[in-house]
Amino acid sequence: MSPAKSPQKSDAKSKLHSLMEVAALINSSLDPSEIQQLAVETATRCVGADAASLLLLDPETQELYFETATGEKGGQLKEIRLKPGQGIAGWVARRGGALIIDDVRADKRFNADIDRTTGYETRSMIVVPVASKERMLGVLQAINKKDGCFTDDDLEMLETLANQVGTAIENALLYQEQRDTFLGIALAFAEALEKRDNYTGGHTRRVCEYSMAIGRHLELPEEQLEELRLSAILHDIGKIGVPDRVLQKPGKLEPEEYAEMNRHPVLGSEILEHVKSLRAMIGGVRHHHEKYDGSGYPDQKKGDEIPLIGRIIAVADAFDAMTSTRPYRNALSHETALNELTTFSGIQFDPRMVEAFMEVYQKGELADIA
Repeated sequence: MSPAKSPQKSDAKSKLHSLMEVAALINSSLDPSEIQQLAVETATRCVGADAASLLLLDPETQELYFETATGEKGGQLKEIRLKPGQGIAGWVARRGGALIIDDVRADKRFNADIDRTTGYETRSMIVVPVASKERMLGVLQAINKKDGCFTDDDLEMLETLANQVGTAIENALLYQEQRDTFLGIALAFAEALEKRDNYTGGHTRRVCEYSMAIGRHLELPEEQLEELRLSAILHDIGKIGVPDRVLQKPGKLEPEEYAEMNRHPVLGSEILEHVKSLRAMIGGVRHHHEKYDGSGYPDQKKGDEIPLIGRIIAVADAFDAMTSTRPYRNALSHETALNELTTFSGIQFDPRMVEAFMEVYQKGELADIA
């Protein structure tokens, strides 16, 4: 018979397996808040702590602030900032290295003000630095061992976790920076295109904000909201191929000119087809002028055949067009435009999208969009 495994070894193996699973999740995520929440939950569980917190370093002030924390008092920590080098966490962030402290009250670096603010009693802690290859990001700390004292194995486990978290946070922040830069470039390009038409200033931004309000009301997942945002920014990108004589005509268009103008969704989709990272936006760009009854353009899709994002942008685009001044008419009032959306619900527009728009409007969520 093989010897029975000791409870301690079995428990350590279970914790290591759990840590490896979480590390894989952390490294697969590009959402900083998800990474941070996983980090503190895992730290609490794997070392048998009562609570854990992740403090991040403000690159401008060099202060530490509580980004994520577990435990009953976790929410109260959000308002606390530690000055450079303040407290045990500040010491670790400034000096590097990891610490196990069995009795924090006996350590002169301990900042008792936090306990006084939260009403929580800190007795023992492990504090480890969280860093990337390039910079110090903050510290991860586990508070109050539930059973006995923190051990060297606990310290090693928390350091392993912190190393994974540091790399993952750095990757997520880099991704966010690249995404924000890309969104900024896309918006700048769309707004530059608007300058060809004196009557559409701010149209792209407003359609984007209206669309996002609808999307959030519908509780679309974050990934789909990002797709909606980019699609709304780029929805009129095809107008780059519409001649100035049509785009800038100070009056109503002739039938052949309408035909040229109505090509812009197709032109836009053709432009996006050449950029692999933008192909997911083709549905919204190509189909935001389709009508719910199938009488729209360019493909006469109807009902749910029209991509969801196209149906959202259709409502946002129409509302902004109606409430903006055009060469051939003055802007309609919001009330009139809302009545038009209701009148053509189920004909031109998806009733569900109209209802969502009406609800966010009535709640005042669109009041600052102008």
